Amino acid sequence: MSDAMPVDALPTLAQIRDAAARIAPHAVVTPVLRSDVLDALAGAELHFKCENLQRGGAFKFRGACNAVWSLDDGEAARGVVTHSSGNHGNALALAAATRGIAAHVVVPEGAVQAKLDAIARAGGIIHRCAPTQAAREAAAAEVQAQTGAVLVHPYADTRVMAGQGTLALELLRQAPTLDSVMTPVGGGGLAAGVAIAAHGIDPTLSLFGAEPQGADDAVRSLVAGERVTDVVPDTLCDGLRALVGLRNLDALRGHRVEVITVSDAETIAAMRLLWSELKQVVEVSSATVLAAVLKSRERFAGRRVGLVLTGGNVDLDALPWGADQAAADSPEGASVGAGTVTCAWTWPGRWCASACRSSSPTGIGR
Repeated sequence: MSDAMPVDALPTLAQIRDAAARIAPHAVVTPVLRSDVLDALAGAELHFKCENLQRGGAFKFRGACNAVWSLDDGEAARGVVTHSSGNHGNALALAAATRGIAAHVVVPEGAVQAKLDAIARAGGIIHRCAPTQAAREAAAAEVQAQTGAVLVHPYADTRVMAGQGTLALELLRQAPTLDSVMTPVGGGGLAAGVAIAAHGIDPTLSLFGAEPQGADDAVRSLVAGERVTDVVPDTLCDGLRALVGLRNLDALRGHRVEVITVSDAETIAAMRLLWSELKQVVEVSSATVLAAVLKSRERFAGRRVGLVLTGGNVDLDALPWGADQAAADSPEGASVGAGTVTCAWTWPGRWCASACRSSSPTGIGR
């Protein structure tokens, strides 16, 4: 696919299946895990698609790999460029390495250091910019003009969306009895790809998205009937701060994706549960899906839900555990289940405290 052609159209199911074949030599078939404890807390049957175990630690490798291997030899020789808060940039650098080509990654100030380190280890060439969407787009365009590299947009790219949709093909093979699927929503490339693939296989599936309350442009856009672009993100979920893409919004609307917003406190509580009960290292953006289910128990009661854990690239040095003194000062809280255990988390530049409740003191993921 030439970069001179429009590449922001929504992919078809056939393109997603082609992407699955294209990335098969490089991507991991990630597991689907279960937890009796989390099922009991949710009152639902939860199936976690663990993309935190994907190459690069996030689902983003799927889309980046499909984009890189969709290029003809002439395009590939010019290298690729993108802008990213971390995971897509790392994924593109890894994918470019599988083809032996250059990858330029524009990253905003304040990006998680662990993600920057991963981009560098993968061989990505890092370019810094101001922490705004406009600055990211402008810097990527400048690098593209200087180098001739092919732009691989993190979510508004048919090749990327098709690659992300491949995880739905896997999930529905691994858990064929699902009646619902939920993904986090940021730029919307994952949600769009999954919606197209899932409904292409089973049109009766209920589709959901989870979005931070502090970056709720998708919900606002769906309500308004048009793309809302004046939302200033204020959330710990760094991977979900991007505005939803126009085509991706069309997919959310067309596939009747119901988006549920969650607070950072609710998300942090869910993140702790995923670490403690599912035994998975996931980043805060991933936990929005569990937070949404636990917040809306009546909506999901008795359902069989596939939840996509999008990534596990966490800066462990920025997550000291058991800082109980923060809980005493916290204006926030999130409760889950019955029987309270209070936990506090410290984050770069701020802290959050949350109340995690469990009906069982321990749990084993299965």
